Formats: sequence, structure tokens, C-alpha cells
Amino acid sequence: MIEKVLLPFNFDVAHLQAEALAFAESEWIPHFNKGYYSGDWSAIPLRSVNGDPTRIFPDPAGLLPLADTIHLQRCPYIKTVIDTFQCDKADVRLLRLKAGSSIKEHKDFDLIFEDGEIRLHIPVATNDKMEFYLNKVRVVMEEGSCWYLNFSMPHSVHNGGDTDRIHLVIDCKMSTWMRDLFESATSVDSDKALTV
Repeated sequence: MIEKVLLPFNFDVAHLQAEALAFAESEWIPHFNKGYYSGDWSAIPLRSVNGDPTRIFPDPAGLLPLADTIHLQRCPYIKTVIDTFQCDKADVRLLRLKAGSSIKEHKDFDLIFEDGEIRLHIPVATNDKMEFYLNKVRVVMEEGSCWYLNFSMPHSVHNGGDTDRIHLVIDCKMSTWMRDLFESATSVDSDKALTV
């Protein structure tokens, strides 16, 4: 079972941050899993059920249609990043963990490579005191990089820095293009990452 993969991309951090940080404080929606975190964990939905700009949780049955929200119209570069991935997308959102906040250790039992669905994380803004642990091992994710992580394993996050952490999170359906990307990822050096 694949645990974590650094995919061969190097997205433009300045463009990502300019668009993500343009959202007003009032537009960020508190995460619905209240028991999972302390502090402030919130989201901006960019693609959601029926394109609802206030909905940050998926359809449990997977039967309702998904569409881009009005928020994505304000993020042309982020849309380019999302469109880079040649596969069907489910929910897409910006997730923010404010300085001093924590996400408790937990497991998510879907979105696993081997089951044909994956969750990609693209750090938009982070700091050197960000502590992300997957299966008790710290994973350091640089701004503009792109990661697949197996969230069925225990994971937790603590933002010990003075700045907020924001990730672009893309839920995807597996495709031939994506499988080929994963197969090539282990052989790609970081200095040969694709720039978009």
C-alpha cells in the first residue's frame, strides 16, 4: 500500500498565495468535524456538491452532482493548477489551519490510491514550525509542491508557527494519466519538477 508520494510539480507560490489570501475572513467556513481539531480550521469550497459555495462536506452517497463554485472564478491560477491533473475531480477546497491550531490524530477511510480515489495536497502557505505527522513520521511539505498521502493511516497536524497554513486540497478519481504520473514520481528528482 502506497503511504506517500511527492509528485513532480512545482507550482507558482506567489500566484497561489495571492489568490488564496484574497478571501475575506468572513468567507472562510469552519470545518464541520468539530471534534477533530482545536483552534481554527476552515475552508473555501472551490468545487462542491451542486457548486454550493457554502458547502465544505462531500455527498456521503456520491450521487449528487459536483460543480465549480463562484469562488473558483476568482482564482484563475488555481484553476490552472486543478486543470493540470487529467482526471475527474470531486471536492476541491482551500483548507486553512490558523497559527496555534491543531488537528487531532485520526484516520480517514476513503480516498486511497489502491481503491481508485486520491486526495492531493498542495501547500500554498506554511512555516517551519508546521508539524504534520503521518503514521507517527513527520512529513515536511514545501510551498508549491504536490503530495499524495494515505490518510487511512493515523495523521495529525499542529501549526506551531506564527502564520496560517493553507493547502489546496483536490479529491480525484484515478485515471490512466494519474497512474502513469505516480509510476514516474519516484524516479523524478526534485530539481526536475514540472513548473506550471
